[in-house]
Amino acid sequence: MPPVKGGGMEIIVDYEEYIIEGRNAITEAFRSGKTVDKLYVLDGCHDGAVNTIKTLARKQDTIINYVTKERLDQMSSTGRHQGVIAHAAAYTYAEVEDILQVAKEKGEEPFLFVLDEIEDPHNLGAIIRTANLCGAHGVIIPKRRAVGLTATVVKASAGAVHYTPVAKVTNIAKTIEDLKNEGIWFVCADMEGEVMYRQNLTGPIGLVIGNEGSGVSRLVKEKCDFTAAIPMKGDIDSLNASVAAGVLAYEIVRQRYEGNKK
Repeated sequence: MPPVKGGGMEIIVDYEEYIIEGRNAITEAFRSGKTVDKLYVLDGCHDGAVNTIKTLARKQDTIINYVTKERLDQMSSTGRHQGVIAHAAAYTYAEVEDILQVAKEKGEEPFLFVLDEIEDPHNLGAIIRTANLCGAHGVIIPKRRAVGLTATVVKASAGAVHYTPVAKVTNIAKTIEDLKNEGIWFVCADMEGEVMYRQNLTGPIGLVIGNEGSGVSRLVKEKCDFTAAIPMKGDIDSLNASVAAGVLAYEIVRQRYEGNKK
């Protein structure tokens, strides 16, 4: 069953199928071992990237359907299918404990992203992609007042969602409290905070990124150990949420790298 659409928003129920769109996202889905039930390919398309996807599909015994561009356009929810759409088994959200276990198995101090009411699926996808590339062990999102793992998110993540655990929790503030008991410190992105270059961002850490418009909520901010600001010299007052997440995340990476060299 495809994602349910209602009120202009795409909803994915854990036990249903969902749609993956775009060549990178579908390739990574196959390579990560994701179960892809059906593949729809633009009839007559035989370029290298599409041929690679078809080869991966055949290895998994995925049904391949050759369809017209009009059919793909009808199926697409992003408008950027790049000639391929896949129906996959729905994403299974991780538990927070699973994320901590990933860090333990790697012998690393936990590095988490905690997202407070991110609403834009492109931002969520981009943040998951950044989390994967910077070596974070997982992403935590709230169950309410935030976007979940829609097809648009999967595409925007460029397939990273198949490698980086994403946990959905009822209460972000309570989750932070619980994780602090596990020895994890939390830094909150906030324009009024101390400049990030003056902060000690080493050790087990959770990076908290807030809503695109209102930022991190008051209650969640109060649970954090400190706040960090990105220095800005331009004429506007804020960065896109996913860009801010990337900048702060790579300051954490830099400090960890420098600490490991000592």
